[in-house]
Amino acid sequence: MGKKIKLSAVVWKEDKWYVAVCPHPHVASQGRTAKSALKNLREAVELYLADDVGELRHFAVPKAVCSSIEVELPAL
Repeated sequence: MGKKIKLSAVVWKEDKWYVAVCPHPHVASQGRTAKSALKNLREAVELYLADDVGELRHFAVPKAVCSSIEVELPAL
């Protein structure tokens, strides 16, 4: 069994599906629930990393800061 690392994930709902994205590495998945979207994302990231085994020694987990910004939309 390999080493475990923590990565950031963002989840939102689009119509009837939940979308989950891992910003680093940039991998996305979806599911009918937020929980299933995260489970699917975990599997997708593991497959992505397993495909790049030779590059894993260079894989660094960036220190993430979760924040939000406010933007102004143009007048419609």
